[in-house]
Amino acid sequence: MVEIIEKKRNGGRLTREELAFWIEGVMDGGVPDYQTSALLMAIYFRGLDMEEITDLTGEMAASGDQVDLSMVPGIPVDKHSTGGVGDTTTLIAGPLVAACGGRVVKMSGRGLGHTGGTIDKLEAIPGMRTGLTIDQFIAQVSRIGLAVAGQSAQLAPADKILYALRDVTATTDSLGLIASSIMSKKLASGAKAIVLDVKVGSGAFMKELDDAIALAQAMVKIGQGHGRSTRALLTNMDQPLGRAVGNAIEVAEGIEVLQGKHAESDLRKVSLMLAENMLLAAGVYPDAQSCKRALDEALASGRALEKLGEMIAAQGGDARVIQRPERLGQGACRLDVKSASGGYVSAIDTQRIGHAALLLGAGRRKKEDAIDPMAGLLMRARLGQKLAPGETLATLFASDEALLAPAQAALLSAVTLRESPAQVPPLCYGWVDESGFHPTK
Repeated sequence: MVEIIEKKRNGGRLTREELAFWIEGVMDGGVPDYQTSALLMAIYFRGLDMEEITDLTGEMAASGDQVDLSMVPGIPVDKHSTGGVGDTTTLIAGPLVAACGGRVVKMSGRGLGHTGGTIDKLEAIPGMRTGLTIDQFIAQVSRIGLAVAGQSAQLAPADKILYALRDVTATTDSLGLIASSIMSKKLASGAKAIVLDVKVGSGAFMKELDDAIALAQAMVKIGQGHGRSTRALLTNMDQPLGRAVGNAIEVAEGIEVLQGKHAESDLRKVSLMLAENMLLAAGVYPDAQSCKRALDEALASGRALEKLGEMIAAQGGDARVIQRPERLGQGACRLDVKSASGGYVSAIDTQRIGHAALLLGAGRRKKEDAIDPMAGLLMRARLGQKLAPGETLATLFASDEALLAPAQAALLSAVTLRESPAQVPPLCYGWVDESGFHPTK
């Protein structure tokens, strides 16, 4: 192990065998944490080339359970977001794709910090069960074309060990380690097609477009290198994607989109983009136009909404919420946050918006923290919008009135108003496939 650390420290490239030796030692305790920390720091400074990243990802994916989806008809497709605020696309794109004949296999995590987790959102539905066994997961996808479940503790367990060490050694911000962390879980989940939503902006892990493109290209190459049809969209996170930020409140908004509401919303537009790419990656339709027509019909006919209801019922939840999303409820304590002055909304610190939701009880600072599914906020202000003095920026919901004031302060500090209009960034910057980055025209 000392030789491997020294080799990377001096700028050498690690072989598949050396990476396998390291990960095996991480798993069986043969490599102590201090040596892994040293290698992580060497990787942070020296980087990994694409072959090293692909090999490392494969070894991490093989460190635990690997889901075999060969029994699922067609090409099972997965969708992954790098993390955002008000991002409820899984609950919209998944049913849309399943309603069009796709097979959607989604193993999701819980929220931590300012970003929400799909599993937390689903568990805001009364009775909803997310702890499916692999056999239950496969049977449900085969039967109704859609399952969203929590990740097994034995899915890429080496990543959990490495991530914990990266977090305390200031080595999280390494492109190769980020890409391998995300993709090891995607490979272990078993999907044959993967669509990535790489967020860019103030509420995203990647704040700059160039960094996001590099990450997207690395992850697409990993997927392709392991025989998975992989593509990535680069979407904006300089404001919450949907107007709702929380758990129950986000599920309600996602249901409303499937009901045909919010026709011009960014949430609906990005969900349809992702669904189109999922259908293409899985080979359900031969071209983009065919995908668009099928998705429009699935949305207009109500079949996508019905598919969400099928999934909720299959996982023990109250499927009546698809007709009456108000059954999900909201925090009993409410506060409208008013603008002190007028002007155009020129910037929204989306990470602070996520933090405001966390202060209301909708998020976690530590993994073991409990969340309040009824807590959250509804954004009224959007980038480029002109506001009058005293106009509502957002409405806050909490179960404890004492939580409203700190969240209000966080929200007020997140929104910047100016006298003149500011340029609104594009919703989608482009996409990445095996041939590279293609900017949106």
